[in-house]
Amino acid sequence: MIRIKNLEFRYAADSTPVLRSVDAQVGDGQYVAVIGPNGCGKTTLAKHLNGLLTPMSGDVWVDDMNTRDTASLRDIRRVVGMVFQNPDSQIVGMTVEEDLAFGPGNLRLPAADIRERVEESLRTVGLAGYEKRPTHTLSGGEKRLVAIAGVLAMRPRYIVFDEPTSFLDPAGKRRILNVIRKLNQSGMAIIHVTHDMDEIVESGLVLVMTEGRIELAGSPAEVLGRVETLKAMGLGPPQVTELMWRLRRSGQDVREGIMTIEEAVKEISSLVDRKTISSGDGTHPGM
Repeated sequence: MIRIKNLEFRYAADSTPVLRSVDAQVGDGQYVAVIGPNGCGKTTLAKHLNGLLTPMSGDVWVDDMNTRDTASLRDIRRVVGMVFQNPDSQIVGMTVEEDLAFGPGNLRLPAADIRERVEESLRTVGLAGYEKRPTHTLSGGEKRLVAIAGVLAMRPRYIVFDEPTSFLDPAGKRRILNVIRKLNQSGMAIIHVTHDMDEIVESGLVLVMTEGRIELAGSPAEVLGRVETLKAMGLGPPQVTELMWRLRRSGQDVREGIMTIEEAVKEISSLVDRKTISSGDGTHPGM
């Protein structure tokens, strides 16, 4: 488990705090989404989870290892992998296999084990056969996948994704999100930092940050149900969520907790059918 207790941080002693009294935890195999407007402290929080930043006060524990303990940082970073927003900041190899072998090679693993990890990681992210590809020829989405594969080659228990779909087209976003879903389904704990409300739907726990604090915490349905609160924070709820909220406000009998297009279509179709039946003449109201 990752445990965050009363975490506070600022980048300079006389600057405004970036994190204020943050308390949270991530259980084994859990999928936690962290969302909030730009500048709310999401990335700063993420960098505390594997010891890239050290708390000014409070503590972060990773499987009973405190990130303040410099002797534990090597082990913490093997347990908690991190995929940065810009993949170029963590791709170091000239070819894909060279990049993925870098981390395991630093662990002085046998060559056969390194190759096994490289091939397994590429299969997991859907890039089998890319071993010899020069990294500079990859698309933005492919670079994100290679960055994920590089982290997977270290076989962490937790992976922190910092805005992993930013600047990608819809197809590229779906590809990344499918990999994240697949990893979580395999039992890996996920911490997914995002500003896109549509990306939190499949998480188990959502933490909503504003001005360095966690203001809301709950399931996706619980958080997305607070439409007015989210709007006040400067967060636009997904279109499906807002549509269903507006229908309820207008007096329509639609259920709460709907978060996907498929669920919305089914619910609206049911609503239309109910109104058609109640009209008594077999026609839609207003026809």
